Amino acid sequence: MQRRRRLHERPCFSDPRGKLYGLRVTAFFTCVCAGGDSGFGLSEGRDGLRLLPQSSGLLSECHRRQRQVEFSATNDVYRNFSEMTLQELVHQAASIYSDKIAVCFDECNNQPPVYYTYKTVVNAASELSNFLQLHCDFQGIREVGLYCHPGINLPSWILGILQVPAAYAPIDPDSPPALSTHFMKKCNLSYILVEKQQINKFKSSFEIFLNYDTLKEHSDLVLFRLHWKNVEGSLMLNNRKQKYEKEEMTNSTNSGNSNEEKSEEHMDVRQKHCLAYVLHTSGTTGIPKIVRVPHVCIVPNIQHFRVLFEITQEDVLFLASPLTFDPSVVELFVALSSGACLLIVPTSVKVLPSKLAAVLFSHHRVTILQATPTLLRRFGSQLIKSTVLSASTSLRVLALGGEAFPSLTVLKSWRGVDNKTQIFNVYGITEVSSWATFYRIPEKFLNSTLKCELPVPLGFPLLGTVVEVRDTNGFTIQEGHGQVFLGGRNRVCFLDDEMTVPLGIMRATGDLVMVKDGEMFFLGRKDSQIKRHGKRLNIELVQQVAEELQQVDSCAVTWYNQEKLILFMVSKNDLVKEYIFKELQKHLPSHAIPDEILLIDSLPFTSHGKIDVSELNKIYLNDLNLKSECKLNGKEELWEKLQYLWKSILNHSEDPLKVPDESLFLNSGGDSLKSIRLLNEIEKLVGTSVPGLLEIILSSPILEIYNHVLQTVFPDEDLVFSKNYAVKRKFSDINQEETSGKSLRQKSVMTLSCDNELTAFTAVSRGSQILSPNTKFLTKLGLCSSAHSYDLISQTNIQNVESLNPPALIGTSKDPSCVAEVSEEGTYVLAAKMELHVRWRSDTGKCVDASPLVVIPAVDKSSATVYIGSHSHRMMAVDLYSGKVKWEQILGDRIESSACVSKCGNFIVVGCYNGLVYALKSNSGEKYWMFPTEDAVKSSAAMDPTTGLIYIGSHDQHAYALDIYKKKCVWKLKCGGTVFSSPCLSLIPHHLYVATLGGHLLAINPATGNRVWEHSCGKPLFSSPRCCLQYVCIGCVDGNLLCFTHFGEQVWQFSTSEPIFSSPCTSASEQEIFFCSHDCFIYCCDVEGHLQWKFETTSQVYATPFAFRYQEGSSEMLLAAASTDGKLWILESKSGRLQSVSELPGEVFSSPVVWESMLIIGCRNNYVYCLDLLGGYQI
Repeated sequence: MQRRRRLHERPCFSDPRGKLYGLRVTAFFTCVCAGGDSGFGLSEGRDGLRLLPQSSGLLSECHRRQRQVEFSATNDVYRNFSEMTLQELVHQAASIYSDKIAVCFDECNNQPPVYYTYKTVVNAASELSNFLQLHCDFQGIREVGLYCHPGINLPSWILGILQVPAAYAPIDPDSPPALSTHFMKKCNLSYILVEKQQINKFKSSFEIFLNYDTLKEHSDLVLFRLHWKNVEGSLMLNNRKQKYEKEEMTNSTNSGNSNEEKSEEHMDVRQKHCLAYVLHTSGTTGIPKIVRVPHVCIVPNIQHFRVLFEITQEDVLFLASPLTFDPSVVELFVALSSGACLLIVPTSVKVLPSKLAAVLFSHHRVTILQATPTLLRRFGSQLIKSTVLSASTSLRVLALGGEAFPSLTVLKSWRGVDNKTQIFNVYGITEVSSWATFYRIPEKFLNSTLKCELPVPLGFPLLGTVVEVRDTNGFTIQEGHGQVFLGGRNRVCFLDDEMTVPLGIMRATGDLVMVKDGEMFFLGRKDSQIKRHGKRLNIELVQQVAEELQQVDSCAVTWYNQEKLILFMVSKNDLVKEYIFKELQKHLPSHAIPDEILLIDSLPFTSHGKIDVSELNKIYLNDLNLKSECKLNGKEELWEKLQYLWKSILNHSEDPLKVPDESLFLNSGGDSLKSIRLLNEIEKLVGTSVPGLLEIILSSPILEIYNHVLQTVFPDEDLVFSKNYAVKRKFSDINQEETSGKSLRQKSVMTLSCDNELTAFTAVSRGSQILSPNTKFLTKLGLCSSAHSYDLISQTNIQNVESLNPPALIGTSKDPSCVAEVSEEGTYVLAAKMELHVRWRSDTGKCVDASPLVVIPAVDKSSATVYIGSHSHRMMAVDLYSGKVKWEQILGDRIESSACVSKCGNFIVVGCYNGLVYALKSNSGEKYWMFPTEDAVKSSAAMDPTTGLIYIGSHDQHAYALDIYKKKCVWKLKCGGTVFSSPCLSLIPHHLYVATLGGHLLAINPATGNRVWEHSCGKPLFSSPRCCLQYVCIGCVDGNLLCFTHFGEQVWQFSTSEPIFSSPCTSASEQEIFFCSHDCFIYCCDVEGHLQWKFETTSQVYATPFAFRYQEGSSEMLLAAASTDGKLWILESKSGRLQSVSELPGEVFSSPVVWESMLIIGCRNNYVYCLDLLGGYQI
């Protein structure tokens, strides 16, 4: 292949509708743009392109001949622009529209969007090109990896790589590392550009797979040189590799029976200017294939769509596809080669339908949208009709592809009255990137009021593309069923290790079609292959991966109604669905994860010994009917289906016995997330919302849940009560051994009061809360004026208390590395400047979900103590420095409540599942007083330093004020929902904030128990409120962080994409708010609700983060956080940059607490850990 001519040697194509080729091309595209009305398609032979009739009777023979002639005149033009490169198309547009906006990035976080002009994009690209040319020494194929999330710089980065010249190879940071590693290794990728914000994720994801050198930084990118290790054993792909490669070589060659003659000419991948980009197929059709795409293959797509969609500089195109999905190339370069604007938003926004619709069609007035039907369906039919396809929509063109096209009936139901959006069906495969055919839905079909069951054809070949349909013998057919083959003289890609490929090669698609009257209609995938979420998926691979799991005896996968992927499993032992989902996510891309998993006793077989798919579908249909049937015939059916849902969500599906009436959800294996699932399933079952149901699920037996739902659905029915369980836990239900039958107002065996025997101390608890209630002590140290929220002293203020801070513990850093699991010796190898070593660990007997309380006496700080409880019913006091257990006390039930210290320092207060609030002597663990509530106490207590009162919530829906010295309840208040989280006390103004699972946030007068104000958030509040001088903040299950003034006025809300169970934490200056979400991110906002940074972890984050000081004499702060997969993250609090990451050998729901150079945290492997922070970090 001859070396490509440079731009100035080319004819000018400044306007796709300009004088140079306007008449000829416009004539042709006028013909084809009529879509279904034209009845024509394109093909290409040795004599060039030709227009082929697709159906008879629609156009006269005269018109056909005329349009064939019109299109034949475009051949020379096609050959000219097909030799252009993608970057040359952009430079051409930039020379005309240099000051026009080329790219808009909207982070959708209440900040103004960022804009780049064409001049800015091109200049930034040139700078990157020069950088790469200076530092990259290419040997062989010229490719550069790009590891980043979508952002304002993305087009410049891609353009910069192309200008080197080199092909860009996108690596998705959210893709399974094993799959990405396979791609990089098979490409033999030598260089990769990594976005600076993703550096730590890159290192932690790939450290075990590859070696690398850090070469240089350029702007927001870092260039790495890759060195390869043997990774094949980790990819779960080798066993199938040879089989699939052999099949693909057979299917992808020219058929001897093809109507096209074989070409002697070849294309060579090693040519300097040949390649544009490199992708990989999903890996779900067998072994993932590498697809190297030349400029001459993709440029015809770009040019054709520019004219087909009539793109102008006034258009706004949305980058809907991820970079690893080749339609993104069309979106990028159709926009940037036309003077149009490309809109980019974060990936997280794309899964929020309402927010995305507002951004696209209200804020930015998008005119061109290319998407999969799945993406469109996410909006919901009502939003599609009212916004996306309304009469007033900005959307001119909607192109749907990547999956089976919706039926015309569905399509018409989506369109608003008088909507004028042009709708296209586009079809293609990655191996002949990107699109191959198009079909515009005729207006007459869209506007018809008659019901239309006609299937939508695949339509006409795009410029330069040849489409053939072959039967099972490889012969091209004109009618009947067959497989689609795609190609064209220059529509050629290189697969895997191909160095040269014959021009005009035809690739098998695996798509089966019916050809009727010259039109192709999609039937489905060959060999159990489907298209899901825009990507190809072989359901047999899902089955193979699942069968490799040790717990699975046998399994089968079905594609139910071409809508849902269902995995049926027979387990060898008790199988937990959540575990299986987690394992599948390690080895499969997101679009291959099943929608549902059904546990069954045995797989059904046909008489031939094969799996009976039809019988499996019947099993799922029965399951579906049971779960989703909204109309209930009576209370008996409600009870039956409630039992089914209970067992299904708790993974007790195979238990044939009835669920006992007294069964409690949490005691049966439930948790907060499962309770929300049960709530959603029940409301789906009954077809209406059930107020107050969540707290009933969390606190009451199944019979009371049934009664509660019964009152909503069948209000006239009599309630059913169990003889063995009261509706609410009564005082007499408390274990007599616990209370010893003594009065609540009994005299103490110790004479203690709030006014004498005071112990000066500092108490440190989750969320960077430091309590020093002895005012004289504070005044002496000059700190009293700094505390306002129940005398909480911020971490940086503690630096003034020299007696509390030993010299910083400085350690030697090792080379940067990734997450390392804890060893038996207790050493962690960490990612950056610091290391963590296990100082001690203490076995509590069962899971530790509570967070530690650290109490440091002022007189003898060496006797500092960690107080923590566990599921084993044990409350323990452990020496902070040595890990020696000072005492342990067995309480009446599980402990998830975190401990609170009394004002005098002589007592520890903690709640228990048995409904009691315990006051234990801090020096011995002896039970001093027990106060009974009417239900479980998971809430952690708060202490008022002005009065010594203890405030705590209960699942009985009450908040309590307790005087532990007088052993009495001062007041209690019904809060309108279960109080799961911990109260928060503010001294200025003097308010107590309490949140409920009923969605209520209350401000209470701490002295009287009267409501000051109340706000309904609409969704459950598991998060604890956190107050500062100006505001009070709280996280909500709907994914929002809410901020209020102390007078109840909502100031702002910040949205994440998943529920927030984590409680907020403020910086010492109270100018930053840190919190975490189940979307796996740690967030930092300022006090106005503006995002400062966010950091993606590897799992959901339930725990509350902890801010602490960098080192002695420094103002720099760090942030400690824990994700549920056991990883501990240390970040810079100002920037969110990762400083260190390590992993505990179990799940973590406990929140970290840091004191001096030690981090204390509980783990679900039954241990509480104390780790030394080495590297100059301390409070």
